[in-house]
Order: sequence, then C-alpha cells, then structure tokens
Amino acid sequence: MGRYFRYWFLCSIRRLSRTFYTINTEWVGGKPAQAFKNVRVTALLNHTSLFEAVLAGVFPKTFVWEVSGRGLLPGADTTMDRPIVGKVFKWMVPHWVSITRRRDSTWDRFLSLIQQDTLVLLFPEGRMRRRGGRDKHGRPMTVRGGIAEILEKIDDGDLLIVYSEGLHHIHAPGDKFPRLFQEVRCRFEQMPVKRYKELMNAGDPHFARNVMHDLERRRDKHCVWDDQSPGRGAPSHEVPLHYPPPPRA
Repeated sequence: MGRYFRYWFLCSIRRLSRTFYTINTEWVGGKPAQAFKNVRVTALLNHTSLFEAVLAGVFPKTFVWEVSGRGLLPGADTTMDRPIVGKVFKWMVPHWVSITRRRDSTWDRFLSLIQQDTLVLLFPEGRMRRRGGRDKHGRPMTVRGGIAEILEKIDDGDLLIVYSEGLHHIHAPGDKFPRLFQEVRCRFEQMPVKRYKELMNAGDPHFARNVMHDLERRRDKHCVWDDQSPGRGAPSHEVPLHYPPPPRA
C-alpha cells in the first residue's frame, strides 16, 4: 500500500475529525520553533478509546505526511485483529507489528524494525483506561517499560508527547456508537530524545523505571483541564500532581 494512499487516508480522517469535532490544542512550555519536525518517537498518553484516530485532526498535514512514510506502530493483537479498527490502524502507517501482552518474539520483531529514519507511534500505557479510571482488569493505569527500550535504540531527533484529555465523552470502551460534535482537546510537548534520555539517566540500571515514573507524572499533570468533568475521561490521580525529579537509585 503506497505512501500516497496512506497520506490520503490519514488526511480523510483528519478532515472528518475537523468537520465533526471542535479541535483544541496547546503546548506545554510554549510551541517550539521546529514543532512536529524531526520527530522520532510520538507517545500518546491517556489512552481511552479505539476511536483515537480522530486525533488525526490535531496534527498538521506536514506531520501526517511523515507518518504516512515513516510510521511504525506496535498494536495489541486484540486490537489489530479487529475487522474494522485493526484495518484502520494498519492503513495509517507503512510498518506495523501485532504484539501480544507477553514478552515474546513479537516485541523483539517490533524493536528490530526501528531504523534510522523510523517514526515510532505508540501508547506507552499499553492498554485502554475504562470509565472507572483503571484498565479492564481493574488495575491502575501505569506506563509500561517498553518505551524505555525504544528510546534506548534512538539517539537523534525529537520525542513528541501527546497529552490527550481522553475520549470517553466521544466513545468509551463498550459503547456502540461515537458521539459527534464534541470537543477534542490535547497538549503537545516536544524535546530532543538525547536530552530526555540524559534527564532520565540513560545507561543507569533504573533508566526504564525513571522513564515510566516520569511519564506517569507528566500524564497526570498535563492530561487534565481545569473545567474537566468526570465524563470527559480525566485520568484518576494515582500519583501527586507536582513534578519531582525522577528517582535515581
């Protein structure tokens, strides 16, 4: 499937998103001069819905073009095997890997596909948050260590963090149909991968733990809006909202 088809497909989703939803975006710490450029890893925090394809509406077309040509997406096998949603995810990127919940060859295959120009797209939490604030098994929503393994393989370019408000007000797990004409809100934060790895003490035995704790704190701080109601999908505050330095030992 060619890049131009994927670009057309993503732009179609983007147009539908902007037609049926109000898009509201802002930047953490101010918009960088090279926003959305030279991105190697895009991490969406606060994963709440299989309809998060509507977030295509928050990105500029230049970034959509990069995704259509360089995107690499690891997706849970339970999602990628779905007849409609799975096809949508597969049509968005040139490279995708269906992974299991276990540490097996599927994850190793995904890591092996990360090349010099790859743009990795992932959900660091690894599963969707339900209306009650936890995953479908009733466990707290934590960040998995897989993103640290991805960062260990990349030293150039930028990390783009997308802080989603959540989409339970549009479509929550278990709902039959999405609701139209709602507001979609998210925040962006972009920083050099190399600098972020230095902040998280790359090479230290606790690097993965540092990344996991840091992203959880960032999520619980930046995925919440002052006027947010429980129905809009705000993350439950499992950790304090202040932002202390990540643990070093």
